[in-house]
Amino acid sequence: MDQSPSDNDNHERSSDDLWGELAVNAQKGDKKAYRSLLNEIYPFIKASLIGGLANTDWAEDITQEALISVHKSLNTYSGDRPFKPWLMAIVNFRRTDFLRKHYNKKDHEKTTLDNPDFLKNYVTNPGASGEYKDIEKALASVTPEQSEIFKKLKVEGYTAKEVAKAMNMSESAVKVSAHRTMKKLQDMLT
Repeated sequence: MDQSPSDNDNHERSSDDLWGELAVNAQKGDKKAYRSLLNEIYPFIKASLIGGLANTDWAEDITQEALISVHKSLNTYSGDRPFKPWLMAIVNFRRTDFLRKHYNKKDHEKTTLDNPDFLKNYVTNPGASGEYKDIEKALASVTPEQSEIFKKLKVEGYTAKEVAKAMNMSESAVKVSAHRTMKKLQDMLT
């Protein structure tokens, strides 16, 4: 099959130039250009999202939202400017909006190692051994003294006063050490 020079030119031009031209033609009412534009940008949008999300299934949802936004705001695109930055502004806004809504839901509430229910259900529960192993691995990265203090206070249930007496430390030093260890673990586990 012979390609016409214009088809060959499309392959040699950058996607940004092609998408910009399709967008301008779509603004003028060219339905074929509109359809081509959406078909062209769909895989680009999805690929740009997939690596930066905790759940790759979200990429499809955000891609659809971005395509809807492109449809609604296509009239704001200016043909004398590059298309990709305009598109990526929409994609980034949609991703941020999706994640904000997702993480603001009550069932995705953050927890900390200070939460007694979290400790009871995940740290001291043998049934949650996978999570316990993650914490053990993280504890291996702190000093033996910090690890011992943390385990006694947060896992074994000793008071700061009891740990301080057993380790010949001040109560405030035990609390500071436990707090710093907890902060380090939170950073490592989230």
